[in-house]
Amino acid sequence: MKIRLRLTLLFTALFAAILAAFALVIYVSYAENREDEYFKRLKLQAITRANLWMEAKVTPAVLQLIYRNAPNTLSEEEVAIYDSAHHLLYHDAVGIDKVKETPAMLDSIRRLKEINFYIGQVQAVGFLYEHNGKQLIITAAAFDQYGLDKLNNLKYTLIIYFSIAIILTLAAGSLFAQRALKPVSKMVKRVEDITATNLDLRVDEGNRRDEIAELAITFNQMLDRLENSFEAQKQFVSNIAHELRTPLATVIAELELSAIKERNITEYKAVIKNALLDAKKMARLANGLLDLAKASYDPSEITFKPTRIDEVLLDARQQILKSNSDYHILVTFEQEIENDNYISISGNEYLLKVAFANLMENGCKFSPNHQSEVTITFKDESTILRFSDNGVGIPAEDLPYLSQPFYRGANKAYAEGNGIGLSLTYKIIQLHKGSITVHSELNKGTSFTIELPHL
Repeated sequence: MKIRLRLTLLFTALFAAILAAFALVIYVSYAENREDEYFKRLKLQAITRANLWMEAKVTPAVLQLIYRNAPNTLSEEEVAIYDSAHHLLYHDAVGIDKVKETPAMLDSIRRLKEINFYIGQVQAVGFLYEHNGKQLIITAAAFDQYGLDKLNNLKYTLIIYFSIAIILTLAAGSLFAQRALKPVSKMVKRVEDITATNLDLRVDEGNRRDEIAELAITFNQMLDRLENSFEAQKQFVSNIAHELRTPLATVIAELELSAIKERNITEYKAVIKNALLDAKKMARLANGLLDLAKASYDPSEITFKPTRIDEVLLDARQQILKSNSDYHILVTFEQEIENDNYISISGNEYLLKVAFANLMENGCKFSPNHQSEVTITFKDESTILRFSDNGVGIPAEDLPYLSQPFYRGANKAYAEGNGIGLSLTYKIIQLHKGSITVHSELNKGTSFTIELPHL
């Protein structure tokens, strides 16, 4: 069942229940009022007839004739009068005798002073009445044809109007559901147009306040993540194809040349050495691309846990020194660490190690003395790391492009690289909700400052 039909039926059912309860209250209230009023009229007519009989000594036949022809009288009213000893004094319809008074009934009337009851559909009343010091028991009965007809008419009127109201409610509910779900229908049509080739399309977010808008916003956010993931994959594949083409071509060319004719051992060793260097370049490139792809994932897919910055930094330093024995990296703590929380963040240890290693390796690689310095300090809200060197520096025109993958600046002639390290570092720091700034002067050195929020 579609939501539109379900909403229409629920809306109609709710309205029908309220309307039915309202109609029932009206019907029951009218029925009770009719019953009470008729009992009161029955009693008043009986008293009037008893007074005429007792005061004017009018015979029952004449009284029946008078009431039958008088307007606003009760239909076929039957009145009986008994004394306190249960002797019948007056009865204006002995042949009919609807009430059929019994001693038990008369005793009940005398005890309770007044009772109202039904004989089939005929309403009857019995009550005590004093006249000239005498206590009389009077019963009266009649059928409220006019009142019951009006009650019946009211019932059919309520049923007819209830049915009409339900039909109108169904129509109005269907229109209401259609208009209420119109944004969803538009969203569905828009989503049908979104494919892997046009993930840049987005659904309309409406007024950005109601539940439909929240759904649209959430869906657009999901599309943002999907688009970023697709773009990262496309870029990753493109980068691999582009960056591996040159070293692979070089390796193939050298091996083909060496296979054309016989060479001596020295020449073969030179070819093997060159091929090995190219293979190492490809290995470093592959590792960098994999790290870049991991840093480009959805942050929700990366595991974060409490991490001590100093431990990660020292591990990264050890990793760099192990691979490059001529590098020198100095780590300095500017403040005494009294609380582990001052240098602890919520982070991914592997990615942070990659980022720190890139900065330390760059500092050593672009410095004549292959030396880099790292200082650690902290504030109430964050930990601050400063990676500095006395190297060749970065030209001012290259600074805005440091976060772009595969960008190589004017200093690319000074040292080999593939332009992945710094862009990867920027992505990692961004994933950790941190900031990175750079200050550089040509031939004086470069300083990268990273600020990471505490736990």
